[in-house]
Amino acid sequence: MVMRGKFITLEGGEGAGKSTNAQFMKQQLEARGLEVVLTREPGGTALAERIRAILLDPDLPPMTATTEALLMFAARAEHYHQVIAPTLAQGQWVISDRFVDASFAYQGAARGLGSQKIAELADWTLPGVQADLTLVFDLPVEVGMARVASRGGAIDRFELEPPVFFEQVRQAYLARAAQAPSNYCVLDASQTLAEVQQAIVEQLDRLCPR
Repeated sequence: MVMRGKFITLEGGEGAGKSTNAQFMKQQLEARGLEVVLTREPGGTALAERIRAILLDPDLPPMTATTEALLMFAARAEHYHQVIAPTLAQGQWVISDRFVDASFAYQGAARGLGSQKIAELADWTLPGVQADLTLVFDLPVEVGMARVASRGGAIDRFELEPPVFFEQVRQAYLARAAQAPSNYCVLDASQTLAEVQQAIVEQLDRLCPR
């Protein structure tokens, strides 16, 4: 019987370094002999990537918070059932750049839908689904937005939001982590990359001792 793989999710505001550290984590786990799939949200499947393009397009007319949440969960349900669940069942590990916590932070808190509606959507589309570990990359909003600006490139629809929006996102993530400390680890993403990655290694050691 194949042992189920572990599911790790990475959360945090803009510019927190999730993408860079996702690659680092993949390399660390593969060095321990594990097979690892790296994915992202919204996205992860052909259909979900098309939904992602709609969600991030700054040139589309504004959408309601409800529409945004429903699109997020449509992409997420497809992603989980088509990619994440089958991969875990094969014994491979999955690292996802964002998952359900992102909707609690962005649509629930910052968009004002509230946590109850997001919880209902999660229970309906992903009943009983829980990551084995969620790393929250936390840093001051102004630092994160400065990082986004410095890397150049196109700005997506979310990155156009004002600082108060991202402060609500940040506080929602911290509140989620405080409610379930055994499932979450908050990392100080304002530290040097080496310091952040040392903290990541310590968390990986908990799930997969060397």
